[in-house]
This record gives sequence, C-alpha cells and structure tokens, in this order.
Amino acid sequence: MSQKRVLGASLLLVSGSCLVFAQQPKAPPQPMTFFVTSVGIGNGANLGGLAGADKHCQQLATAAGAGNRTWRAYLSTSAAGGQSAVNARDRIGQGPWHNAKGGRVAQGLADLHGDTLELARLGNTLTRVTALTEKGEPVKGAGDTPNQHDILTGSQTDGRAYTDGADHTCKNWTSSGEGTAQVGHHDRTGGPGTSWNAVHASRGCSQENLVSTGGAGLFYCFAAN
Repeated sequence: MSQKRVLGASLLLVSGSCLVFAQQPKAPPQPMTFFVTSVGIGNGANLGGLAGADKHCQQLATAAGAGNRTWRAYLSTSAAGGQSAVNARDRIGQGPWHNAKGGRVAQGLADLHGDTLELARLGNTLTRVTALTEKGEPVKGAGDTPNQHDILTGSQTDGRAYTDGADHTCKNWTSSGEGTAQVGHHDRTGGPGTSWNAVHASRGCSQENLVSTGGAGLFYCFAAN
C-alpha cells in the first residue's frame, strides 16, 4: 500500500487498485482577538479613562474564556493636562485579529485602517456580520430596535486622535455630561463614508445622549498580544 497527497487529502493505493481518500483534519479555528463589547460600562462615555475601558475589555474577554490575552480598548485620547494624545491604533498591537467565530477582520494595522490606496480600496472585513461581541453575537444596527451601531472611538479614520482642539473623546472618556464623542458604525451603514471608526459625533456624553444618536456606549476591543 502506498500513499500520495492530493488536494489536502491522503490518497491511499490499496492492493494496487482500490483508492481510498483519507481527509486531513481541519486546522483549529483562530482564537478570538477582537470583539465589540456586548455591554457598555453604563455611565455614558465616562469609561474611567483608558484604564477603565481596558479593564472592561479584559473582564468581558475573561468571561468569554479569552482572558489569557492582553486586551485594549480601541479609543484615542486628546492631549490634556500635560499628557500627550494617544492614538487608538497604537494601543492594539500588530494583528492579525479574528472575531469570536474565528473570522479574520484584519491582517494588520495597515489593513485595518486602509493605509494605502490599495488597502483602502479593498477595505478590512469589518461589517455587521463580522463585528461580533465577545459572545459571538451580532450587535444591533440600522433597522433594528434599538439601533446601537454607534461605537465609541474618539478617532479619525486613520485611527489617530484629533488635533483640532475640540472635544472628540468626552474629556478623554471621563465625562458623562459635557462634551461629545466621535463614533464609527460597526455595520458600515449610515453617515458619510460609513466608516467603522469615524462617522459623526455623539449628541453628548450621557447614556441618554449616546442612545439618542444610535448607540449604547459600546466600543471595540483588540488583543494587543
């Protein structure tokens, strides 16, 4: 009996004539390294700063069995109080990133943000179908009740903080009152450019204001390692 490989399967030659195909085992699914939070922190855009947002990502990931990775919230902050601005894209590692179902959403930072004309044309794979929660569930979007497609980012489309002096981060994620937050649409529906990370500003920073513009205080989490 001899063996040959044909298109991913083992072709066994038995007794010189009988052919038997033995299918090779499938590769295990990729581990989850990206998700949309299934719930917000509950205090509008006051997330307790970047540290509080990261903690929320870590807690949700741990509950989903993925706490062995270092999770970071995809959020930018503005320069303030002697502290430099922080770019969301600089916080999340190098990729690749996969959702809870093992589907790849981006190979790396350039792919995620469309850093070249070709990558911008192709785009990442983030859509309503792939932007899943840590539980592997879809997030309500345009056409659902309630619509929750506003995802907090505080970022420009390239994943960097704004430099115009305006508040795009609800006072660096510490305000549930004054200010506004830049949001993207996880379902890539509605608004100019239908960007996943930068479409429009929220009406305000309270939970009520986030909800009124189509959100729930949700944000993206990425495994940085």
